[in-house]
Amino acid sequence: MSHFFDHHHAHMTGQKPCQWHFLATFAVIMAREKVFRFKQFAVVNDRTAMKVGTDGVLLGAWCPVEGARRVLDVGTGCGVIALMIAQRSPQAVIEAIDIDQAAIEEATLNFENSPWSERLRASTCDFNDMTTNRNYDLIVSNPPYFTNGVLPTGDARTIARHTGSLSYIQLIAGASRLLSDNGTLALITPTDAEQDIIEASTFASLPIRLITRVVAVEGAAPKRTLWCLTRGSNISCLTGSLTIAHRDGSFTPEYIDLTGAFYLKM
Repeated sequence: MSHFFDHHHAHMTGQKPCQWHFLATFAVIMAREKVFRFKQFAVVNDRTAMKVGTDGVLLGAWCPVEGARRVLDVGTGCGVIALMIAQRSPQAVIEAIDIDQAAIEEATLNFENSPWSERLRASTCDFNDMTTNRNYDLIVSNPPYFTNGVLPTGDARTIARHTGSLSYIQLIAGASRLLSDNGTLALITPTDAEQDIIEASTFASLPIRLITRVVAVEGAAPKRTLWCLTRGSNISCLTGSLTIAHRDGSFTPEYIDLTGAFYLKM
């Protein structure tokens, strides 16, 4: 799949990819498929507001799963992150929640048709209202990222991507309450939200352990940030970067290494 994007981008625009337009166009390619097929599972990608996209695949492949037996996926959409975790971690039992009933119906279908159906469960739930006696070893979320503007009534995709439905502070504070000792919250955000995450982390007493800034095409500025926030004391923060593609549109070895277990043609 090293030239997958180059082929599709040239077909659609006649141009080479540039900077973050790479991810935006790749996400369109992924989202237009009603069924998106991975190596070990397929995702019905039709009814839910949020389609399979690069952000979700990055998070599902990158988040730490070692030792995680109870996992919560917040804002699951079609369930792709939960399915990736189930593939990566044979011991993990994953609960997936979303406020969109259509998303839960679609995620449930995808879970039932996967090899890990006995370890996956989807339910309609607002994370802000979630009450449970359970604690989770890992909470993952590809959270809303629109922070400004008026939210149109009934626009499911806009609601799904708008922080009015779940702010970073609400997500991180809620995760701090629900995580087990030494449990981890993993999420992906736009890079320009970094200060918001740092402040929310401090407010919730949930230290940042790992930051990975994602560069779409080598030489471009990062536009996404992957985060791990972990309960515990004496947490030191490690920072790094991940570049998805070379300038010619071919995927980098580090991105192939990260996602190669999932994409069919990689």
